[in-house]
Amino acid sequence: MINYQRARTIVGVLLLSGLYGCATPQTQSLLAKPNQNLASRVELLDVPFYAQELHQCGPASLAMALNAAAGQVTMDALSEQVYLPGREGSLQIEMLSATRRNGYVAYLLAPQLSDVLAEVAAGRPVVVLENLAFNWYPVWHYAVVVGYDLARQEIILRSGLEARQVLPLKTFEHLWARGGYWAMLVVLAGQLPATANEADYMTAVVALEKVSNLSRAEAAYRAGLQRWENNLTAWIGLGNVRYAQGDMQAAEQSFRQASIRHPDSAIAYNNLAQALLEQQRYAEALVAVEHAISLGGDAQAAAFATQAQIKNLRAKDSLVKACCAISTRD
Repeated sequence: MINYQRARTIVGVLLLSGLYGCATPQTQSLLAKPNQNLASRVELLDVPFYAQELHQCGPASLAMALNAAAGQVTMDALSEQVYLPGREGSLQIEMLSATRRNGYVAYLLAPQLSDVLAEVAAGRPVVVLENLAFNWYPVWHYAVVVGYDLARQEIILRSGLEARQVLPLKTFEHLWARGGYWAMLVVLAGQLPATANEADYMTAVVALEKVSNLSRAEAAYRAGLQRWENNLTAWIGLGNVRYAQGDMQAAEQSFRQASIRHPDSAIAYNNLAQALLEQQRYAEALVAVEHAISLGGDAQAAAFATQAQIKNLRAKDSLVKACCAISTRD
């Protein structure tokens, strides 16, 4: 993505031109009011290093984060997934999508330096996007935060050709701010980020479910429910996964929990009706779907379609049974 000799020159110019004197509100706040639960110094020595050759900082950074999370993926494989030759680099959406395709939760962090350090303290390297030049002349670069030292006011990265790049926190904040404060985690399905936000985590898991294997999505939903036991998205998602796996009884249990905990959710009742229908429990399915219809809202059209499907299949089933009874008498 970048020319490293040129980038190092630019960073040096920024430092010499008074970068330290610029406002760094997050660094100042962090140092003025240290989080007592945050270790003063952390360095993740086991995070692998892949030299980021020209235009390859995206694949290299993602390879470091994935393999640190117990993945087994090569730089070449990731380059095919995230590198865009026409742009001579990797877009953030490609970094997130590749993480999910490899079976991991791609979690976007809040734009807070404290959250980046908290995740590193919890043992997870953080992929960040920096702008190593100026807003009007950007030089985009992905790096991996692997440590920090609050006493020395430093942050440690795997960056470019450097396995251990040490920057002042203020310098990093500037470069990261110019990158839009973008930071992501690679999270093993079944685990939660240290700074996990309920809505953001569930959004990440729903995205994982769309592209990954069902067992990974199930593990991620289960992890979410251990923290947020009433989350509607998690109960519906878990039910959908079980439905797709063909386990209708387990799907029914999940959708029923969703409907009990969220009695105003038409989606929960409609999906419950579908699971009951698959088990040929037509009377119970009709009760559930009629309740979904009564709730109205955007899901009502789907509920009417489910109701018609239930009535149609029940009529066919009744006809088949009637024919079988006549055949038996004959």
